[in-house]
Amino acid sequence: MAKKGELEGVAFEKALAELEQIVQKLESGQVDLEESIALYERGAALKAHCEAKLKAAQERIEKIVVSGDGTVKAEPAKFE
Repeated sequence: MAKKGELEGVAFEKALAELEQIVQKLESGQVDLEESIALYERGAALKAHCEAKLKAAQERIEKIVVSGDGTVKAEPAKFE
């Protein structure tokens, strides 16, 4: 399994691309059990990394709000 911090600095797009490749390999059924387990562990680490990157991006996004008196301000966006 990936060690904590092993994926630090890996771009979201690169991690997602690797995760997609892992899913394709596992779905193909052409890998042996030991490799499947290793791929699954790597995939789980990549998934967690991608989720953390998305959460960080989400927290950085702000929405622009214009109040009734015409003032403009930014506030954190709310996602559901």
